[in-house]
Amino acid sequence: MSSATWRSVFRSVLFLCHDFLSEVFYSYNKFATITARALRASLKEDMRVAAEKRGLTSLRYQKWENGVGGEQVLLKPEATK
Repeated sequence: MSSATWRSVFRSVLFLCHDFLSEVFYSYNKFATITARALRASLKEDMRVAAEKRGLTSLRYQKWENGVGGEQVLLKPEATK
């Protein structure tokens, strides 16, 4: 086989593996999200509130210039307690 043929076969295999792995990953994420939501809903009120707070995520970013990271900025600052 020529190198072009091998590249073609290799690309096809990579494409199939990528499709399979992304389906598995997305399926697992969906499963984990559903089970976590069901578990939180089944807890008593005080424990449920604490679990929901842990489930919240915040997003921050940091601008890098010349290899040095700047200040981290929260996109949606948490409410003050």
